[in-house]
Amino acid sequence: MRIGRVRLTWTHLAALLIAAFVAAPLYWMAASSLKGPEEIGANPPDLWPPNATFENYRQAFVDNNFGTYLVNSVLVSVVATTLVLSLSAFAGYALARLPLRGKAPIMVALLMISLFPTIALAAPLFLLMRDIGWLNSYQGLILVYTALNVPFAVWILRNFFLGIPKEMEEVAWVDGASPVRTVLSVILPQARPGMFTAAIFTFTACWTEFLIALTLNTADRFRTMPVGLALFGSQFTVPYGTIFAAATVSVLPIALLVLVFRRAVVSGLTAGAVKG
Repeated sequence: MRIGRVRLTWTHLAALLIAAFVAAPLYWMAASSLKGPEEIGANPPDLWPPNATFENYRQAFVDNNFGTYLVNSVLVSVVATTLVLSLSAFAGYALARLPLRGKAPIMVALLMISLFPTIALAAPLFLLMRDIGWLNSYQGLILVYTALNVPFAVWILRNFFLGIPKEMEEVAWVDGASPVRTVLSVILPQARPGMFTAAIFTFTACWTEFLIALTLNTADRFRTMPVGLALFGSQFTVPYGTIFAAATVSVLPIALLVLVFRRAVVSGLTAGAVKG
């Protein structure tokens, strides 16, 4: 018992160190967003701004049009995540339950697609969207994000569906439910942790994606948050305080999602890790 307590103590200490290591840059970013230019460049630096101000936030939203970038990111990420979940739920169910030929090659192909480097797709996607007239548009970016994130979501949901007992589907079929009705009313409610996990990973990928958004949308009113944030400043000045303020705002949605759905995410990841 004593050895177990020692191990538990060391485990807690290690967890605290890791948490502090991860949280330190986030704290510094949030604290610096409340500092003026002189305080940001002070030596030695202040751990907390002595004269806290929200001027950096005003400059980000009023002077640098960050509100438009934020709304664009919300729109694109929410719509793309909804489409990804709608498509991957049925695809994952088919790969988990239906007697399809070539399941293994399909899963390998999906894995290869999800691991394909984005930079190799930038030029072909630009030419494709130019030919169909979807450059500088929401639908072009939503379509690309949906296509890029469906394979990984299918992997997550397929592995989670494998852990749902088949008897639940058989009971629904006996009651006269159609396959689509069975998926919507019986399977998906049981797969909520997996759905939450796929949704958070997809939303995060869309929210933070930079290269495709930079390539397809060059008009300022269609730019998303990562691209707009990267273009802050000019040739001779770098507004660190404004950048810190915008970055702090951009991190909040992801942090809130993880905090609210952390148990569902852990459950979904665990199920995906142990089911084949």
